[in-house]
Amino acid sequence: MRATYKSSGVDISAGEELVRLIKPVARGTFSRNVLRDVGIFGSFYRMRKGRLASPVMVASTDGVGTKLAVAFAAKRHGTVGQDLVNHCVNDIAVSGAIPLFFLDYYATGKLVPRIAAEVIGGVAKACGENGVSLVGGETAEMPGLYQGTEYDLAGTIVGIVDEKEIIDGRSIRRGDILLAVPSNGLHTNGYSLARKVLLSNYRLGSRVPELGTTLVDELLKIHRSYLKSIRRVTSRFRVGGISHITGGGIEGNTKRILPKGLRLRVDWGSWERPAIFPLVQKLGNVPEADMRRTFNLGVGLIFIVRPSDAHQAAGLLRNEGAFVCGGVA
Repeated sequence: MRATYKSSGVDISAGEELVRLIKPVARGTFSRNVLRDVGIFGSFYRMRKGRLASPVMVASTDGVGTKLAVAFAAKRHGTVGQDLVNHCVNDIAVSGAIPLFFLDYYATGKLVPRIAAEVIGGVAKACGENGVSLVGGETAEMPGLYQGTEYDLAGTIVGIVDEKEIIDGRSIRRGDILLAVPSNGLHTNGYSLARKVLLSNYRLGSRVPELGTTLVDELLKIHRSYLKSIRRVTSRFRVGGISHITGGGIEGNTKRILPKGLRLRVDWGSWERPAIFPLVQKLGNVPEADMRRTFNLGVGLIFIVRPSDAHQAAGLLRNEGAFVCGGVA
């Protein structure tokens, strides 16, 4: 027997085909600061002099988690890339950063250029919507480590903020207000629990009366980007802190930015949870404590603002349904 790389499960030609497919998609996200095309060993991004008085780079890396299992089962790959970018954008935007560029990592057992291009097309779409350049990434074909055409997806985002404009929670005071901006569902967290409960009771394609849609459409709702909301509020008010509500829930994420000696006072009855959450809780008999630690429960972002600014800040986000959900004690 004569062994080749292809016979071991790695198809270099498929990788080359993928690069051909995604190059024009990535180019469409480039700003004038991107200096080289996709495909070289490193990516170059020009930092213009004088843009900020004391520029600080901000970076974050994340993935999509087991939401990918829903995409695999449904054979719908166009939205998980958008989830990834929006999640990463939110993670640095809460510190006051302007996102600049993004790199993705796609690993699979068997590279199918059509599937990978669909995923990365979603990455590029969200990059375009957030004003971010998709400057490069990596594709890895690893048979034996991943099953068939299943894949993992991760990304790194880099942004910039003036040092004096960093939002890190240090100015939060007792008596400040928690101003919540709604999520549109699970976003990208809690899918292991949600899938265990929901797929024991429904097929992905089932229409679920409580949800008003099919289960798959609910589970593949795109994780919201809050970049515009954050810029809108921070351009008008000095915000004490902002938390992106992901794994760990409202308290777990917001406590991370509280100064020592302060605590959260969340009014859990101040909003109606989207239908997906009470459905999971009821079908799975999930304890309330687990619900609060696992899910965003309908809150995707929290601003911590001065009491004197809360009403006007909420007014800026009226179209997004912002509401007061508690305070700092």
